[in-house]
Amino acid sequence: MRFKIALAILAALVPCLAAAQTPDRTQLPIPDVEPPTYSELDVRNVDRPSQKLRLAAPEDAPNVLILLLDDVGFSQSSLYSGAVDMPTLGALAEDGLVYNQFHTTAVCSATRTALLTGRNHHQNNMGSIAETSTTFPGNTGVRPNYIAALPKILRYNGYSSAMFGKNHEIPPWETGPAGNRTLWPGQVGFDRFMAFSVVRRTSFSRCLSTA
Repeated sequence: MRFKIALAILAALVPCLAAAQTPDRTQLPIPDVEPPTYSELDVRNVDRPSQKLRLAAPEDAPNVLILLLDDVGFSQSSLYSGAVDMPTLGALAEDGLVYNQFHTTAVCSATRTALLTGRNHHQNNMGSIAETSTTFPGNTGVRPNYIAALPKILRYNGYSSAMFGKNHEIPPWETGPAGNRTLWPGQVGFDRFMAFSVVRRTSFSRCLSTA
């Protein structure tokens, strides 16, 4: 009888324990688990606290891959009856969703920052390309700190992320040795990156890297 009661109590506790270990993803960053408090003064008389919950992506969470191609018009690829044969893109489209109504900013930096934040490029202070940033509102080249980029949202949910290729979201004065790097890929949420942030890149151009 006691054994059955013990099993019943354990069965009732399992959902509670699971709920306690499940992070609340409705608020980002996910709040830390409150540590236990003790009134016992002798450490030998208390149980060791459980290991801190390691934040990870949700179970069965999909991988996220975003590709941005420069200077590719809507009707250029074979996917939209264009002259450029792109069979891999077509294969991806067959297993996914294809959109034919969209907004483009028509320039590089503004498009990239809008894509990574889901905000209008003027809200991100990227009215044009990074090299033409000014002190006017909506065109300073510095994204407001209250706007989070997609990689940071993914990081807060336990993802690891990386960026490769062209960045071009950083004003010129931030890319040199004197820049404070607050807008570099590593500071906006990417764990690893190998990218460049200039329009005309050569073999001698500075490369942004985690190395």
